[in-house]
Amino acid sequence: MNILSKKSIFTAMLQNGPFAVKDALPLTHPFSSEARKWSREIQDDPLMKTKYRAVRNQIFDFLGTNNFDEILPLVYNKKLNYQVTTRAHQLLGNMFGIRGDAQIIDRHLHDYARTADDVVNSLRAKVLAPYSSHIETTNEIETMYNPVELLLVLFNEQFHSKARFEAKRKLVLMNLAGLIDQRERETAIEQQFADFLSFLNVFVWSSSLKIGDLEISYLHSKHRVDDDFSCTRVCVLSEDEARSIIPVAGEKLTLIKRRRFQNHDRDIPIYVTIRNKQPAAKVLKLLRKNEKNPATAVDDELGLMAVLNSVSDVKLFLRHLTQSAVKAGSFMTLEDISDTLTGGNYRGSATGSSAKTPMLKFFARLGGMRVEFIIHTNRSYLNYIYQRDVAHDEYEVKRIFDTGVAELLFPSDIYHLDMKDIRTSQLVRFRKQIEEY
Repeated sequence: MNILSKKSIFTAMLQNGPFAVKDALPLTHPFSSEARKWSREIQDDPLMKTKYRAVRNQIFDFLGTNNFDEILPLVYNKKLNYQVTTRAHQLLGNMFGIRGDAQIIDRHLHDYARTADDVVNSLRAKVLAPYSSHIETTNEIETMYNPVELLLVLFNEQFHSKARFEAKRKLVLMNLAGLIDQRERETAIEQQFADFLSFLNVFVWSSSLKIGDLEISYLHSKHRVDDDFSCTRVCVLSEDEARSIIPVAGEKLTLIKRRRFQNHDRDIPIYVTIRNKQPAAKVLKLLRKNEKNPATAVDDELGLMAVLNSVSDVKLFLRHLTQSAVKAGSFMTLEDISDTLTGGNYRGSATGSSAKTPMLKFFARLGGMRVEFIIHTNRSYLNYIYQRDVAHDEYEVKRIFDTGVAELLFPSDIYHLDMKDIRTSQLVRFRKQIEEY
């Protein structure tokens, strides 16, 4: 389902729906032409009318009011506002299963607000970096963490339409952050992450190396400049050997810091990066998936990406992994296996992913955990970084724009940006960075 369609789960965010933020508040000017048009649109769309009523009733329940007329005094009456905030925070604490007093609930809400800000700032830092100043959040909204205060901004004509939209957006993102936090507490994800690292250090990596002892190596590679920039040849260099290499056009020198695991009497090098998604990344994934349930949309909370010299080394690592789990006292099963390292195409379901991405991907279930593994050879890893229409940096751009997330978070009538043009220019920009630097 398209995140920008009227059937989207995030209907309240759409600027072409009943909750659109305009220059004037329809509810404060009930007889204006804009308000009458808005009313007709609601009446002509039964689904939107139902969604509007549901959201309206949620607002009344949250603020403890019976109609919109009772909301206006909350905007200006500080004492009444405080009473409503105390009650609302307790309701939110119970909804998200937060155990503790008002101070603990406030701390969680602060965290949710910070995550909401991080979602926007993460896009400003990379995918939309050249437009960072265009999409910067209004100062007053960025400093708010109180959901009641943010909600009342929507009914306050003293705030510009951009600020009111950003208050609504922050409420939506805070809600997703709260759902993710609740899921993490229910699944004890922090403890699982610590247990996973302990399993790797005790049972998987070579005992001859200290924890964190990494061997610095470089992949010196050549790429098809006139075609798709895929890797044609790669060799592994030591740190000393790499010092004498000055890459020319079509060449790359890529740093990898490798651990080792033992297979009989042989130490096999392996580059590993642990993937533990931060809350902001999980919120973005919920948006891309058009989902509000982290249990179904975020299935890769724990993950590991590994790079080995050859397909034969990959097979040895898989066998070593399952044997290590048995030594740790747990059977390991591999689920949802997708293997295209030895040929064939990867059929990714995610919007923006490429069918030309070779990898071994599976979920490993062990010790009460379900961990996503993505395994590459040196060559497939270099293609994952550099190849045209495959490179991860390009994929990040495509999935933010093609899923509609960019337009949802930064609608054109608020930010005056053409997301189609920006998508094209950003792909060109990232491709230039990949091939020239």
